[in-house]
Amino acid sequence: MRNSGNKPVSPVQKNQIIDFIGSSREGIGIRNIMIGIGTKDREGVKQAVKELQQSGAVERIQGKKYVLPGRLPRITVIVVIGTDEFGEAIAEPLSWNYNSTPPLIYIKTDKRHKTRQSALGKGDRALARLEPFQENSYTASVIKKIGSAPGTVLGIYREHSTGSVIEPTERKYRSNFTITPGNEIKARTGDLVKARIEPRKKYQNGTATIIEVLYSNTGTNSKENQLYSQIALHSHNIPHIFNDRTNEQAAKAKSVPLGKRRDLREIPLVTIDDEDARDFDDAVFAEPDSDKGNPGGWHIIVAIADVAWYVQTGDHLDKTALERGNSVYFPDQVIPMLPEPLSNHWCSLKPNKERPCLAVHIWIDTNGQTLRHKFVRGLMKSHARLNYSQVQAAADGSPDSITVPLLRNVIKPLYGAYEALCQKRQEREPLDLDLPEKKIVLNENGTIQSVQTRIRHDSHKLIEEFMITANVAAAKTLEKQKQRCLYRVHDEPPAKNLESYRTFLKTIGFKLSKGQVLIPRNFNQILRQAKDSDFFDAISQMTLRSQSQAIYTSKNFGHFGLALRQYCHFTSPIRRYADLVIHRLLISALESSPGGFNDDPPDIEVIGQHLCVTERRAAIAERDVIDRFSAAYLTNKIGKVFNGKVSGVTKFGLFVTLDEIAADGLVPIRSLPNDFYKFDEKRILLKGSRNKKVFHLGMKIDVILKEANPISGSLVLTIDNPTGTNLRTKRKNKNIYP
Repeated sequence: MRNSGNKPVSPVQKNQIIDFIGSSREGIGIRNIMIGIGTKDREGVKQAVKELQQSGAVERIQGKKYVLPGRLPRITVIVVIGTDEFGEAIAEPLSWNYNSTPPLIYIKTDKRHKTRQSALGKGDRALARLEPFQENSYTASVIKKIGSAPGTVLGIYREHSTGSVIEPTERKYRSNFTITPGNEIKARTGDLVKARIEPRKKYQNGTATIIEVLYSNTGTNSKENQLYSQIALHSHNIPHIFNDRTNEQAAKAKSVPLGKRRDLREIPLVTIDDEDARDFDDAVFAEPDSDKGNPGGWHIIVAIADVAWYVQTGDHLDKTALERGNSVYFPDQVIPMLPEPLSNHWCSLKPNKERPCLAVHIWIDTNGQTLRHKFVRGLMKSHARLNYSQVQAAADGSPDSITVPLLRNVIKPLYGAYEALCQKRQEREPLDLDLPEKKIVLNENGTIQSVQTRIRHDSHKLIEEFMITANVAAAKTLEKQKQRCLYRVHDEPPAKNLESYRTFLKTIGFKLSKGQVLIPRNFNQILRQAKDSDFFDAISQMTLRSQSQAIYTSKNFGHFGLALRQYCHFTSPIRRYADLVIHRLLISALESSPGGFNDDPPDIEVIGQHLCVTERRAAIAERDVIDRFSAAYLTNKIGKVFNGKVSGVTKFGLFVTLDEIAADGLVPIRSLPNDFYKFDEKRILLKGSRNKKVFHLGMKIDVILKEANPISGSLVLTIDNPTGTNLRTKRKNKNIYP
C-alpha cells in the first residue's frame, strides 16, 4: 500500500533505511533502498528519506544518492598529515564540517609506479579519487597535486666551522639546510628547532630560517638520547605538558574510604607486569570454584584501578585525558594520559596500599567456559608486585624470596585457571600471529645498551587471557543491561587485501580457498603449514597486512582476530581513555554512585573515532622513537656485516630486518647487483631483467651497514657479496618465484 501524502513513516522503517544506507559507502538511490529493505512502497520510502534528510540523519550526494553524514565524495581534495608505520603517506579531507574526527585516507602507490604521489609531503594538497577502505577510512589515488605545504622543517641545529645547519628529522630530506644569516631567534648546537624553508634557485643548497626552538638539549642534565622522544612528540603533535588546572585537580586526589564498596583487601590479588612497567592498573586472583556443581572449575577475580572515581565526566582531568586518548610509551619516558599523582600513585595498584577498584568476579568451568560473572566496586590491597619472568620462574620450579610464599595459594591457582582458559581459546582458535616485539635496553645514564626481542612467557599469555575474559564480561554486561558500549572491533579482512594475499600465497606454493566464509582458523592453518619453511616470516607479515585495522566504535561487528562476538577494552583505564568510558558505562548501568555518566552523556561514536586517531598517532610515534634508538645503537657499527631477512619489497628497494637487533634498514634499488629491476606488485618481489635475480619477502640475506642516522631513524644497507653467495634462501619448488 502506498503512503498517502504526509502520513508519517514508522520509526522501524526509518531505522531500516538508515541501517541499509550505512551498509554502503558509495551512496544508495531510492530504488536500491526499496530493494534493500524489501518494500515496493516507493512513495513511502521517498517520504522517509526526505524526513531523514531534513533531520540530518542522511545526506544527498551527486546522482540522487544518499549516504550517512560524513561520507566523503568519490573525488575529494585531501591534505597530507604524515606517514603510517610503513612510511606511506596518509591524509585527511581538506574540508570537514562535522564535530567528529575526520577519516584517515591512505595514499595508494600509482599502478604504473610513477612518482606523482611520492613527492607529497606533510601539508601538501591533492585532488584524489577515494575508495572506501575500513571503518572511517579510505584509500586514495592521486589525480594531481594542487598545492604545497607551507615550507617548514623540523630538525636539529648544528654549528660547524663553515656555518650553521639544520639536520632534518624527516627521511624525505636527503641533505641538511643551511641557516640564513641574521636569524633573530638564537639556537645552540643540539637544539630541536622549527624552521621556514626559503625559496632557492636550481642547484643551490637548501636554506632555512629558524622560527622556534622547540626543545633545548644543552642543559647540564640533557642527553642526546632525550632528543629522540622530543622529536616524536613534536613531529606528531602529541600533547605532553599538563595545564595548571589539570595538575591542581590531580594534586587534590586522596584515599578512598570503604563506604559501600566491597572489601577485597584480604584477597591475595597480585599485579604481574614487565620489569620496567611504570603503572599497575590490573590485579588478578584465582581459586578453585567451591561450587560442587562445577567440578574442576575456577573462580577468577580481575580488579582494575577505579580511575572513574578520580576523573569525573567533563572535569579538567577528563578533558585532558580525552585529548590525549592514551598514554605513549617511549624507551626513556612515558607520556601519561593522566598526571603522575594519579597514574603513578592513587590509580596505581601498588603492593600493600589500599586502592579503589572496579572488579569482576568470573566463574569458569574446567573447559574455560564462563558460567557467570559479576562486577563490583571495591577497595583492594595488592599483596605483591610481580613481573612476568619472576612468575614464570616460580611456575617452572625456581621461585625467589618473594614468590615462595605465594606459590601454592596464588601462583599455582592462576596457572590452573589459565590452563582452563586455554581450552576455551583452542576451541575458538583466534588468529595466532606471534610477531616479535623490540625492546630498547638503556643504562642508568639513559644511553642505549642493546636492542632485544621481548621474550614471551606463559605468564604473559596468562595475563592476556585473564584480561580478554574480563573485557568480554564487560561487553556482555553492558549488552544485557541494554546500555551503549564502546566496542573494540576488528572486522574481517577486506576483499582487496585477501585478493593480494591469495596471489602472494599462490606464488610460494600455498593456497587460501575461495568461496568460503573465512575465520581465523583458515589463516592459522596456512601459518602452521609454513612453520618450518623459508617463507614463514613473509607469510606472517602478509597475514598481518591482510587484516583490517582494529577500531573503537559504538557498533558491534565482533572481533575477527580474537574470534569473539562481543569485546571491549575495560582493563587499562590509566592508559586508555576507551577503558575509562567502559568503566563509566558499567557504573551507570550497575549502580548510582560517583563516576558514571551524567544525564547528558557524550556521543560514544565520536569519542571512538577520536581514540582511533590518537591510538594510531601513538603507535607511529613509538615506532619512530624505537627506530631512532636502534640507529643510535648502530652508529659505531658502520661497515659491519649483518644477517637479516627481507621484510618489505618496494619499487625503490628492499627493507631488511637485521637478525641481531630486529632493526629495519633500506637497501636502495640502485645498490642491488647491476641490472634493471622490475617491481612485481602482486607477488611482492623485485626481479632483474638480465640476471633474473629475484628478491622477495622472507629471503635470508647478508647486508653491510652503510649509514645509521639517529635523527631520522634511518639505516642504509647494501648487499654483502652480491654475486649470490649471501642470498641464503633455498628454493624448494621450481615454480616458486620463477
